Amino acid sequence: MKHTLLILGGAGYIGSHTVAELVGRGCEVVVADNLEKGHRAAVHPKAAFREGDIRDATFMDALFSEFGVDCVIHFAAYSLVGESVSDPLKYYDNNVGGTRAALSAMAKHGVRNIVFSSSAAVYGEPEEVPIPEGARLHPQSPYGASKLTMEQMMAWCARAYGMRYVSLRYFNACGALPGGLIGEDHAPETHLIPNALYAALGKSPALEIYGDDYPTKDGTCVRDYIHVCDLARAHALAAQYLMDGGQSDIFNLGSGEGFTVKEILLAAQEVAGRPIPHKFVGRRAGDPAKLVASNGKADRALGFSPGITSIRDMIASAWAWHAGHPAGFAGYMPDW
Repeated sequence: MKHTLLILGGAGYIGSHTVAELVGRGCEVVVADNLEKGHRAAVHPKAAFREGDIRDATFMDALFSEFGVDCVIHFAAYSLVGESVSDPLKYYDNNVGGTRAALSAMAKHGVRNIVFSSSAAVYGEPEEVPIPEGARLHPQSPYGASKLTMEQMMAWCARAYGMRYVSLRYFNACGALPGGLIGEDHAPETHLIPNALYAALGKSPALEIYGDDYPTKDGTCVRDYIHVCDLARAHALAAQYLMDGGQSDIFNLGSGEGFTVKEILLAAQEVAGRPIPHKFVGRRAGDPAKLVASNGKADRALGFSPGITSIRDMIASAWAWHAGHPAGFAGYMPDW
């Protein structure tokens, strides 16, 4: 029997890649997105699409009434760390308010399974690296704090309403679907790899590197990168785990290896085959020095480990997308 999965925020970067993964697995997929950040063209044509805001109770009621949903995968959240520091209420309204509305609709319609797109930002500045799931939770930004609150809401709803959840705390998503069919298209773009490639393509004058005085080997931040297609596969495995009766749990998703900003810059220059103009600016609020995942738990429970482990291969897939579609999804419709 086919399962039906409702993907909240399924027109976004990670959401759209997860939709493609689920369609490829033969699932019935429904996407709900208000298209504030996402792109209609990024959604696989075999998925049903409904445009609307998950904070709208009438919209959510209609969704659950129209489709017999077996599991929800929740990507619908704002994710800019710096913006969250300057406008925290925006993040609590959208991220926490949206999750409250989604969980309320699930409870009303008897839907018990949810996979949540969480973040390593819940850890803040870690006390140990690699970071285990049981590490102290001390987010350094309203974005990270909102993700932690969303996790806590799910835990209380699991206790009160019999829901089961998997929270996937992932580190830095990167890359694109092989062949460059879909990829990352944010406005504004805050992620390192696409911004490096934008500078390589002349779409921006220079890559800005935030801080060169961190306590790392070259003074720049260290991050753990995981390919977006691996993230998509992990969400599919987590959904199956819940639908097979698995208990609520939390998993890190990362490669277990960290790279400095300067190392990413060098790798991006190799992939692009050209120098990338860059400049150093001040630190960005809310950025920890080093975030690397301890990722063995997901392997043991979900059977998940990253398939794409070379940072050069990750960047190469992103380059194929950005070089092939310098305007992103503007005027572009993938030939699925």
